[in-house]
Amino acid sequence: MIGYPRFLVRLVGISLGFVMMLVLASCTTSRYSMEQDVGPSGDFDASQVPDAIPVWEPLSPKGNQTPYTVRGERYHLMSRAQDYAEEGIASWYGLKFHGELTSNGEIYNMYAMSAAHKTLPLPSYLRVTNLENQLSIIVRVNDRGPFHEDRVIDLSYAAANKLGYAKKGTAKVKLEVISPVQSENETVSLEPDRLGLFVQVGAFSKESSAESLKKQSKPLSDGYESFVALAPNREPSLYRVRIGPIADRVSAGKIVKSLERAGIGNPMVITRALSAKNL
Repeated sequence: MIGYPRFLVRLVGISLGFVMMLVLASCTTSRYSMEQDVGPSGDFDASQVPDAIPVWEPLSPKGNQTPYTVRGERYHLMSRAQDYAEEGIASWYGLKFHGELTSNGEIYNMYAMSAAHKTLPLPSYLRVTNLENQLSIIVRVNDRGPFHEDRVIDLSYAAANKLGYAKKGTAKVKLEVISPVQSENETVSLEPDRLGLFVQVGAFSKESSAESLKKQSKPLSDGYESFVALAPNREPSLYRVRIGPIADRVSAGKIVKSLERAGIGNPMVITRALSAKNL
């Protein structure tokens, strides 16, 4: 075995470590200090990406706070989105945000058919038509933005590519909301835009435990209804203890503090559809 002087081994180790630090620093810098957003390198055929398929979904526990403030501007979620339609300028976002969290807590994928909107409930579905070439797509809205006065929507890179304006950067579009229906024997529907506030006290795998917590929290519900909601499509079953709907965030905050002082559950304020409070 060939031996090397100890100082040389240490020098090589230090050099390799320094090189790795430079590589990592350069990756971090290129990703987070990117001034201009870009799409993927090489050819990308968005025509092979299927449109989003509208299905009924409960409102996300994240991203539906109203009002909310960005860059000093206050935004209020729509009180009614069912008949929403609008024309305006669409932009897109790509590699700069690829892999980052969206407003509703999902991972942004620039190759998926998704979008960001300032005031629609999350998630929502939109038909987007490029008025310059009449191409049309369906996207799922799961993020907030674009926070520019002259733009109505930010589409994923794939969606913008499919509409034919990725290289141009922006396009005039028409937005039309699509409201999926929640089926229960083909009769129950959901209006996902009717937002309400609730306090979730806890969640259990056993209904008996949920009922017990419901009884404990009822005296501190400040006159609002306490109920147990069975989470849909969950195996094993999940029973959630909730209070509401509540008139405003101040009242909801008071209930949370009362429950915390009493040491009852793990209370938190959530936003849900009023017509589906059990979800």
